[in-house]
Amino acid sequence: MKLAKFPRLRITHGPTPLEPMKRLSEALGGPNLWIKRDDCTGLASGGNKTRKLEYLMAEAVQQGADTIITQGATQSNHARQTVAIAAKLGMQSHIILEDRTGYTFEDYKHSGNVFLDHLYGASISEVPVDTDMNAAMAQLADKLRSQGRRPYVIPGGGSNPVGALGYVTCALELANQANEMGVAFDCLVHATGSAGTQAGLVVGLYGARTQIPVYGVGVRAPKPAQEERVYKLACDTAELLGVPGCVQREDVFANCDYVGPGYGKPTPGMIEAVKMFARLEGLLLDPVYSGKGAAGLIDLCRKGHFKKGQNVVFLHTGGSVGLYGYQHAFKDALAA
Repeated sequence: MKLAKFPRLRITHGPTPLEPMKRLSEALGGPNLWIKRDDCTGLASGGNKTRKLEYLMAEAVQQGADTIITQGATQSNHARQTVAIAAKLGMQSHIILEDRTGYTFEDYKHSGNVFLDHLYGASISEVPVDTDMNAAMAQLADKLRSQGRRPYVIPGGGSNPVGALGYVTCALELANQANEMGVAFDCLVHATGSAGTQAGLVVGLYGARTQIPVYGVGVRAPKPAQEERVYKLACDTAELLGVPGCVQREDVFANCDYVGPGYGKPTPGMIEAVKMFARLEGLLLDPVYSGKGAAGLIDLCRKGHFKKGQNVVFLHTGGSVGLYGYQHAFKDALAA
């Protein structure tokens, strides 16, 4: 895989730490749990989108763009990191935020990522749930071109083959760290949503023949749709890298039992996971992605899916800024 042939902006603070979670492992009494700290990537409080933006924004610069357009949910971590790097590069940024929850809580509508979007100088449009977001971005791009701008459109989550290259890079980084530390990982667990992170990890880990399976915990779509989305993007990413066929359909797995009532909507398991990571490991998860991914990890450990003595690494995709938009959801749990 010749990653070096693709333009890349080196903005990630890396390699990100790979650390044991000894107290959480002891509390669950199962496998040896580790964490890959992609909450420490450095851009705008960190998160997994930074790795994708290294490649996406390099392509934008190469194409002479002066304006960035992207989309996400109201409390989008992707939008926050995208508008931050646009500001750093002196570009305008326009984000379209979709109301996927219907929440009217003051903290959700104005705090957390939304506050930072404004602070970084983004132009923000709000649209109702089930809006055709790709069409909305295309329409906005046409409007900006008519005004003499040169827009570059980034899909939700930065999840296309170019963005997924960021997690091919992460997969190789993790494999190298594991080798240096002498740890043989039996599985990597993470929250999977827009598919770019899981697709990149699958291509990187299977393409490099590390024998580390990727276990996605879904946060939005039903299992068949999520797995098909990841598989298609993984195949497209492998094709881009010149290694077609390195990913098989059975290499893509998503457990979507922990979504709860819907995307971005809290669950008791997520709230418990956020509290456990905070109080046992001093780590802050987010309520939309890593919190639900960790809820899956915790439940699977309790059910014996991961066995005592196995080494399991959890990829922390960041997003703790979003906690400030969900203070209402934690009020009762913290009072108790």
